[in-house]
Amino acid sequence: MKMKLNKIALTLVAPLALGSFAFAKAEKDIVDTAVAAGSFKTLVSLVQKAGLVDTLKGTGPFTVLAPSDAAFAKLPKALVAKIVGDKKLLTSILTYHVIAGKVLSTDLKNGLKAKTVQGEEVTVMIKGKTVTFNKSKVSAADIMATNGVIHVIDTVLVPPTILKALSAKK
Repeated sequence: MKMKLNKIALTLVAPLALGSFAFAKAEKDIVDTAVAAGSFKTLVSLVQKAGLVDTLKGTGPFTVLAPSDAAFAKLPKALVAKIVGDKKLLTSILTYHVIAGKVLSTDLKNGLKAKTVQGEEVTVMIKGKTVTFNKSKVSAADIMATNGVIHVIDTVLVPPTILKALSAKK
């Protein structure tokens, strides 16, 4: 099983070797790493709006499932406006993208449930070379920061209780 996880880790991490991230010792915290990447402008601005910058610059360690700007662009504009206009809702959604502790790709197992800082769980699914948290595909993994690790995801995660509440209001 360990060899299979290492193959998955290499598959996930390989795209990073071509990107702007280095596998040398991490020199920046999670927030500064996200800012330097340039593809998390929306996430960083929402983290600032929610007042979570100091937390994510803290000691940690944290694992952040970081939706790219493209992931946020997939959301309906009305939903984004609703989220941005409600700090409690925004904070709940953002903290659903954070796991306390450092969870590397080599730690992931099919069916693993990880409790988020928000309180609800995300489920890891591994099918072939594809790894997802809930239905959000990991596009890059193990981006190291001084206080944790970032995994880039292609879809914004919404906690099940919030999805249920939003569906009920339609």
